[in-house]
Amino acid sequence: MVAKAIMFQGTGSDVGKSMLVAGLARLLRNRGLIVRPFKPQNMSNNAAVTADGGEIGRAQALQARAAGVAPSVHMNPVLLKPQSDVGAQVIVQGRVVGNARAAQYQGMKPDLMPAVLDSFERLCGEADIVLVEGAGSASEINLRSGDIANMGFARAANVPVVVIGDIERGGVIASLVGTKTVLPTDDARMIEGFLVNKFRGDPTLFANGITAVAAATGWRALGLVPYFEDARLLPAEDVLGLAERETKSQAARKIVVLAYPRVSNFDDFDPLRMEPHIDIAFLRPGEPIPGDADLVILPGSKSTIADVAALRACGWDVDLKAHVRRGGRVLGICGGYQMLGRCVDDPDGMEGASGSCEGLGLLDVETRLGGDKMLVDVSGVAVGGPSFKGYEMHVGRTRGADCARPMVVFSDGRADGARSADARIEGCYVHGLFADDVYRKHFLQGLGAEAGSVRYEDRIEETLDRLGEHLAQHIDIDALMEIARQPRISMPTAGEDAGSRVRSRT
Repeated sequence: MVAKAIMFQGTGSDVGKSMLVAGLARLLRNRGLIVRPFKPQNMSNNAAVTADGGEIGRAQALQARAAGVAPSVHMNPVLLKPQSDVGAQVIVQGRVVGNARAAQYQGMKPDLMPAVLDSFERLCGEADIVLVEGAGSASEINLRSGDIANMGFARAANVPVVVIGDIERGGVIASLVGTKTVLPTDDARMIEGFLVNKFRGDPTLFANGITAVAAATGWRALGLVPYFEDARLLPAEDVLGLAERETKSQAARKIVVLAYPRVSNFDDFDPLRMEPHIDIAFLRPGEPIPGDADLVILPGSKSTIADVAALRACGWDVDLKAHVRRGGRVLGICGGYQMLGRCVDDPDGMEGASGSCEGLGLLDVETRLGGDKMLVDVSGVAVGGPSFKGYEMHVGRTRGADCARPMVVFSDGRADGARSADARIEGCYVHGLFADDVYRKHFLQGLGAEAGSVRYEDRIEETLDRLGEHLAQHIDIDALMEIARQPRISMPTAGEDAGSRVRSRT
């Protein structure tokens, strides 16, 4: 291994770890370094298809983009996709290996460390520096046994740690000092510096706060990072990060997206938020679908059957029928497409317990879950429209009379999706459609909206460049590079592969 590495852990979730790593990846790449992002374990239903045919967290895909490389399964070797409040699907190096309840997963973690370290070693062999992102809080000592996400990984790979605190949520001094206080001595020794993120106001007013943290912890102060307003222009990985509704002109077309409990790949609709003539809102369960909505979108779901039940429990099924009676349009993507049909059947328990449910009956199709997961980039032509690019990430097949009116036809000749006879209700399996500027313009014009001149992919690139420049102004980059060092991996003895060991437990 020739790369140096440095790890960024947080005092809690949503302190900005993913965004800081993305910005640093872009900054260092622009300075001529070969950079690789790495997150040992991630929990997210917002995933991306990788160049090597697997899936990883969306944040690591954005970080790979910031580093100027294609995403790889090795950038996020363990991905947990929640399917209930206590259980998740376990994905190792891009492939599903089983489902596990939270307590059961704790026993699996030692079996996953060899895969984590294997992926990390691969990245180290092709980079100048690897930027490692932790998960959740560095001080979760209740989960320390067998840890692969934070200090367990840092010590196994001998990677120095920088802790990030979020001043916006308050109590940042206590959270940073408290992290040092509760950590076991050997874990605390791994931390060499700290950053304070999301600062607003006059930085001189927090100078003594920085001094106090450094004095209480012995850590090196690496920067006070002002809030980066343009972060809203980058894809959010966590549903908690969904932007609030922005007020647009009265002439704007109103789109609502149903954010059910297991919503996934909601970044599909980020490009719509950038359109000046689109007023888009993400509704949580309990919020009624407004009567003046032009389009209702049912996005992807990690647990389609459970989310259909949640949708009915909050009355959205009634709202949807009223919306259709008023002449409104409905679009389903992936799991949302499955929900629009007559039924969803899961005989093999792909989403948990085997079973089936009645769908919304807005499309004459039926879905049967099962088989291998489809993980592939796709392109083709929208029926009656332009070409498009996107990706598929799903299990199961959908069939029925309305499939005779598909939404798209892939380059290999396969048709996908279905439409009602009046074309006001439609769905398909393709994610990422709206990131394609040409397709998005076509779709919005069909909705009667004026499409702007937003170039989505260019906007992301420009925002990453600005983020990198922002961090260069407020972080001691030279000190970060001094802290980074070549790892020394303590590889556990592994007989069979990690996937086999985990499958035997699930």
